[in-house]
Amino acid sequence: MWLAGVDSVKPLMLTIKQAAALIRSGEIVAFPTETVYGLGANALDAAAVAKIFALKGRPATSPLIVHVSSIDTAKALVSEWPQQAAILAQRYWPGPLTLVLPKTPAIPDIVTAGLPTVGIRIPNHPVALELIAEAGVPIAAPSANRFSGLSPTTAEHVRNAFGNAVPVLDGGPCQVGIESTVVSVCGSEVRLLRPGMIAFAEIERAAEPEGAHPSPGMHARHYSPRTPLALSATPDLMGAYVWINRPAQAARVIEMPRDAFAYAARLYSVLHELDAEGWPSITIEPPPDTIEWSAVLDRLRRASNQ
Repeated sequence: MWLAGVDSVKPLMLTIKQAAALIRSGEIVAFPTETVYGLGANALDAAAVAKIFALKGRPATSPLIVHVSSIDTAKALVSEWPQQAAILAQRYWPGPLTLVLPKTPAIPDIVTAGLPTVGIRIPNHPVALELIAEAGVPIAAPSANRFSGLSPTTAEHVRNAFGNAVPVLDGGPCQVGIESTVVSVCGSEVRLLRPGMIAFAEIERAAEPEGAHPSPGMHARHYSPRTPLALSATPDLMGAYVWINRPAQAARVIEMPRDAFAYAARLYSVLHELDAEGWPSITIEPPPDTIEWSAVLDRLRRASNQ
């Protein structure tokens, strides 16, 4: 029983004030965000956070995201706030973007799986924002499901997973429906850790520094031929098509090597050749999104960035 006097058969219709009081007292509350429902506890209370891991059956090696209601609170919980973090927070918060940054000692190690960094975001949901503000503490929250299970997007999904073991603050269906995009911001480097509905290419463009870059090749658009270039498995029948794994009907077709190193060695030469031929467009079949092909795919994405 999580609240005295509550019928264990019928779920309590929590108010935000009641939910905030439970959070402050070290209890767990399920609450809505725009992405999925979260299973929340006071992020500064290690014992409260431990209850999340126990209830979910979540391994201690899996860190939690900390939800806050203001950028100032986020900045107070991290030891570094680089220019890219400021740019991304200003543009995408509140919203489904989590920034991973070096943490302060105020964040217990259990929240971050012992790592020196913490994932933090401002959710874009009025109920979540009011709850965090009313609780007066940051809220650590993974999705409100059993570990590795299907994420909940309604209060009913949460109750189906936990019954009355956890109180649920009902905020209606989630609007985004899948978890946030997670990026690491270390110094001037922005790195994708988990894809979400904010595309990483868009994030890279937004975070591009105005001053000097620490490395060449960091512009969102780079390595581009003069001819408009697109990444697609569907060829433009009026242009040139560069492919690896399948034949295609197009005005001009070039088959590329299936080996990443051989592909890289030939890539710029092929683009120079097609540029010189004056095609209206170039379409390139994307190579596999694997570690082996990561450098090639990076160049192609930048080359195709409009």
